[in-house]
Amino acid sequence: MRPREFDHDDVLRIAFDQFWRKGVRGTSLSDIARDAGVQRGSLYNAFGSKEALFLCAYERYASEYLGTVEKALGSGALRKRLTAFFDLTIENFRSGSPPRGCPTTRGLMELASVEGEGLDENARKTFADLVTRITDLVQEALSEGIKRGEFNGDPESAALHIVTVTRGLAVLERAFGDEAQLRKIARHTVELMLGKASR
Repeated sequence: MRPREFDHDDVLRIAFDQFWRKGVRGTSLSDIARDAGVQRGSLYNAFGSKEALFLCAYERYASEYLGTVEKALGSGALRKRLTAFFDLTIENFRSGSPPRGCPTTRGLMELASVEGEGLDENARKTFADLVTRITDLVQEALSEGIKRGEFNGDPESAALHIVTVTRGLAVLERAFGDEAQLRKIARHTVELMLGKASR
């Protein structure tokens, strides 16, 4: 009997949810196959390995997430855009019950120091590509802010600073799980960039 066809998008969504919650090492193809209602062998045939399935699922997530980042940074005053960006970032890794954290940060922690012992260079490049594209979107918003007289700094350095803060927020979320603390840091970062909002 031929294995039944399955919906790739559905499998990628189910797989990514498991990878996000448990990490790549903590997730098995058997668990994904069970939850997706497909044969484990069908996953091997379609993707080749658990790591390859993770990368496909992560790239799907990254594409969707970039769309939401672009929307958050796409309209309104610069302060509103940056605040929306931080809100989205915090909501993303506070989602789930219990909160699942940041999938990119989790993935970076699973990169192999020795070949064959974790995620490889392809994964590192995929994670770095998402961070770069997010940084570019923040820089674009800051550059537009300069034209409107809302910002007078260096957009490239400021964008790197802002995205670096989001990486720190991901670590603090894992350490303390304190959403109010994360939002306080986000507000302070926006104030550092733009000054305090006028009352």
